[in-house]
Amino acid sequence: MPTTTDTFSGAALLAGIARRQARRASGAVLLLAAAAGLAGWAWGRHWPTAAPLLIGLLVALLIVVALLLYRLHQPRLPVLARRLDRLYPSLEDSTGLLLPNPARPLNLLEQLQQQRIEERLAELQQAQPQLLPFAWKPVTGGVGALLLLAAGGWLYHPPQPTSAPLLAVRFPAAAVAAAKPGQSAPPRLLGTRIRVQPPAYTRRAVYAPTGLSFSCPVGSRVRWTVQVSAAGSTPPVLEMGKFRQPFRAVTGQPTQFVVELPATTSGLYHLRFAGQNSEEYALDVQPDRAPTLQLQTPKPYTLIEFGQRPQVAVRVALRDDYGLSEAQLVATVAQGQGEAVKFKEVVTNLSAALRGQPRQATLASVLNLPALGLTYGDEVYFYVQTRDNARQLTRSDTYLVQWEDTTVQDGLTDISLSVNVVPAYFRSQRQIIIDTEKLLAEKPRLTATDFAERGNNLGFDQKVLRLRYGKFLGEEFEGSIGETAGPSAADKDDDHKEGEADHATENPAEHAGHDDHGHADHSPAGETSAASGAAALMDAYVHKHDDSETADFLEPEVKAKLRGVLSQMWEAELRLRLAKPAEALPYEYRALRLLKQVQQQTRAYVRNAGYNPPALPEATLRLSGELGNAAAPRRTRQLPAPATQPEIRTAVRLLAALRAGQPATPADAVLLDRAGQAVAQAALQRPGAYLAAVRALRQLAADARAARPTCAPCFAPAEKALAALLPAPPAAPTRSPRPDRLGQRYLQAL
Repeated sequence: MPTTTDTFSGAALLAGIARRQARRASGAVLLLAAAAGLAGWAWGRHWPTAAPLLIGLLVALLIVVALLLYRLHQPRLPVLARRLDRLYPSLEDSTGLLLPNPARPLNLLEQLQQQRIEERLAELQQAQPQLLPFAWKPVTGGVGALLLLAAGGWLYHPPQPTSAPLLAVRFPAAAVAAAKPGQSAPPRLLGTRIRVQPPAYTRRAVYAPTGLSFSCPVGSRVRWTVQVSAAGSTPPVLEMGKFRQPFRAVTGQPTQFVVELPATTSGLYHLRFAGQNSEEYALDVQPDRAPTLQLQTPKPYTLIEFGQRPQVAVRVALRDDYGLSEAQLVATVAQGQGEAVKFKEVVTNLSAALRGQPRQATLASVLNLPALGLTYGDEVYFYVQTRDNARQLTRSDTYLVQWEDTTVQDGLTDISLSVNVVPAYFRSQRQIIIDTEKLLAEKPRLTATDFAERGNNLGFDQKVLRLRYGKFLGEEFEGSIGETAGPSAADKDDDHKEGEADHATENPAEHAGHDDHGHADHSPAGETSAASGAAALMDAYVHKHDDSETADFLEPEVKAKLRGVLSQMWEAELRLRLAKPAEALPYEYRALRLLKQVQQQTRAYVRNAGYNPPALPEATLRLSGELGNAAAPRRTRQLPAPATQPEIRTAVRLLAALRAGQPATPADAVLLDRAGQAVAQAALQRPGAYLAAVRALRQLAADARAARPTCAPCFAPAEKALAALLPAPPAAPTRSPRPDRLGQRYLQAL
């Protein structure tokens, strides 16, 4: 019988091996993390502006290390047992028997094998404390590399920005003051250094301008460091318009003064030192423009028709002066119809393509309509918005994408099938001709019965038109023409009503016209009397209309042509009734030509009568002395507009005279000063364009006051600036060039 052993001892043995392995792995992870943190700190101290990013990376590193340590200290004994079996064949692939398994008790053979494996594993552990090997070489190499990186960061010294050059500041009155004898030399301003630190979002390095007139991005920090000739001097003052900022002394440097200001607006500035003002210098502040975007696809309105893929490709081009940081596609989905429309906004982030904050980029996206929840008849409105590094926002116009609703169109199509959409037309002679030609063209596709029926219908239309024109000659309906005896009045009345009903069905308006012919009113049968019966007996022999000669006031020639029209219509109707439209067509054309002639001859031209106002009652209105409606006389005349900018125009003429050799006078200096003030106002808006002109005009004015020869190089910038400030002259009429010989012959031919 096998001796009973505690299975917990085997599991405890495996757990001890796992703990020792976890401690070694944890030490390796901590060494690598410490070396990585040291290297990050060594290099990060050179870029203080990147401190938030470094702190974020450090926090992420600590989280990853904590997760690794937690996972390493979670014992995975089955994995450890399989690894021991692979490394040590003496365990006979039976290390898993040491693991407790309450669900399945071991049999006799498994218990014997468990005892043997436990004894062998204990012997192996005594002979070799570290049963599982650990690869220290990669860990040592990684730690060494990180330590070298940290040492490089510690020893690395980033190149300091080169010291700004000492820029000379010009004082126009300094030379005159120094030339006075018997006085000690006053303190002088030797020069100044300028340092510009652009905002962080511009990603531009600190730089030193090479001149006192310079440009910088808006929001930059500008530092002026002034060097004077003697210690203890009064600090200089920086003056920019009405703003004055005194310099402060630099600690440990008695001859240096410094001032630092944020650059917000462009303008002119000068330095005031020892009671003297320097020349004007320009500070050009470049504003940060908002980003621009352009939607290349799709069009402002897109209709997804039936059969097309419900997808819309969106392509947008972005551009900014310093860098793009964010872009979004905002889509508003409209679902439903009428008052049940629901709106939903979906925002798609497109910032993944803007890593590195590029200055220009082209983004692409796809609007998948089913993924947005759209169906047939729905719409989506979308626009693209972007932000730059300064968080300035720009958005595009709103674009519309509509998915065609096929169900609504099918419903409209079904409704239209039961409606006659052919417009009703007036049955004229021209229309009868058109229908006759159409019948002849369709004859091969029609049966004999259909062809005869359509011909008979055209004959009826011709009859109605003939009767319509027969009224003008005093003719009756076809049933009463030429009758001397016939059926009873009631039968005649029924036939007459039937004819009028057919006529009214074809043209109700014309039927109303026949009522004015003078027919007797047909009373109901129940209301007839003996007198009406006698009148009915005489109705067949009495003609109620005037005869054809006195039926209207048409001229005889017109009546003759109208009779010809009726005759041709008779012939056309006869052949149409006999299903011979080809033979009826010539008669129809002749009837149409005669009708046009009748229309031309029956036109009446009436003289347009004007309005003749009544005579005014002069006795009551004239010489009454009433001046209530009298208006005072007004005299108007055109005066030339006053000359604009007279000081600039005077200075332009004066500069032309001085350039020609005219000597300058103190009065000329006053004119030049006035022009200089106008140019200085323009220089406040564009200092780079007009600053040289301000200096030139001041130099010319100073020369005029001192009676010195004028500065010859100063004329060109001054005249250029003054000419730019003057308005453009009106366009003068010019003579067109003489045309060449070919053009002249063409004009003569015209």
